[in-house]
Amino acid sequence: MIISLIGYMGSGKSHISKILSEKLNFKLIDLDKEISRRNKLTIPEIFEQKGEIYFRKLERETLEEILASEENVVLSLGGGTPVYYNNMEIINHNSKSVFLRTSVATLAERLSKQKDKRPLIANISEEDLPEFIAKHLFERNQFYSKAQFSIGTDSREPEDIVQEIIEKLYL
Repeated sequence: MIISLIGYMGSGKSHISKILSEKLNFKLIDLDKEISRRNKLTIPEIFEQKGEIYFRKLERETLEEILASEENVVLSLGGGTPVYYNNMEIINHNSKSVFLRTSVATLAERLSKQKDKRPLIANISEEDLPEFIAKHLFERNQFYSKAQFSIGTDSREPEDIVQEIIEKLYL
């Protein structure tokens, strides 16, 4: 089984996937880290040097390869991955997809502390951040909502979220 975690940046995909993979004794693959490793460049460097279209092509190829060749994996996807090409259909066809649903207020609170690590929001003011997130989330929710499972993450402990994922997948 492959479990794909999707959601907006700051929704907890990296943290939840780590706990989930340990609990299930599954391999953990972070799609962005895998793309970086294979290309020997960070994601911001790929964007800067080659552009977003090139990155999205790499992302698609890497996603397809992982979904076709791996078993017993928790796959943490980038926030934009489900939005491009027909990635969401491929994700749903080849894995169990879980949308980590997080409110704009929670995302803004989390992301305001991580702006220096997030190129997409690095130059957005503190006061404009909630509006930016709300607009972006509105655009992406049509893709995120296609996930097979949706789990709310606001005000919840990561272990509780992981337990709910396991219950939904195995019942």
